[in-house]
Amino acid sequence: MPRYLRAKGPGNQYFFTVVTYRRRPILTLPESRSALRQAVITARKGAPFGVDAWVLLPDHMHCVWSLPDGDKDYPRRWNVIKTTFSRLMKGLLNDERAMTASREKHRELSIWQRRYWEHQIRDAEDLHRHYDYIHINPLKHGLVSRVVDWPYSTFHRFVAEGIYPVGWAGSRVSESGADYGE
Repeated sequence: MPRYLRAKGPGNQYFFTVVTYRRRPILTLPESRSALRQAVITARKGAPFGVDAWVLLPDHMHCVWSLPDGDKDYPRRWNVIKTTFSRLMKGLLNDERAMTASREKHRELSIWQRRYWEHQIRDAEDLHRHYDYIHINPLKHGLVSRVVDWPYSTFHRFVAEGIYPVGWAGSRVSESGADYGE
């Protein structure tokens, strides 16, 4: 059974699901990973947050963040991440054929879905359930046959810290019936 970290405190941890426009499988490209890393660094410079767990899949990502006490402004951080990523990747990833009148009006590129799923973590059990969901996601989507084989995940950090065993493949996620924004 995994040995989880404790929740940081009430109200400052959030789970997110962010999806590419029309689920284009672009996020695991080397250039995309580099641009996303830079976008997160940029966002954290302007408004710090902790990355507690993350998984990057071809067309979406899930993560849990910790925000400073009293700070609930995750929309600003996602705006910086999406905008910075889009600016860095515009020439490579923007699909002019996918542009709609609404996207042009709002000066949006065809890289991200407009919205994202957000869930405020309620307690330690909720946090653990979301950690499990994040880390089992590549297996759930058939991208690997073992969780440990997916390289774009904090699963490896959790194994190194003794939170999960290397052969973990969580069962609680599929049984929970929770909504994770997919």
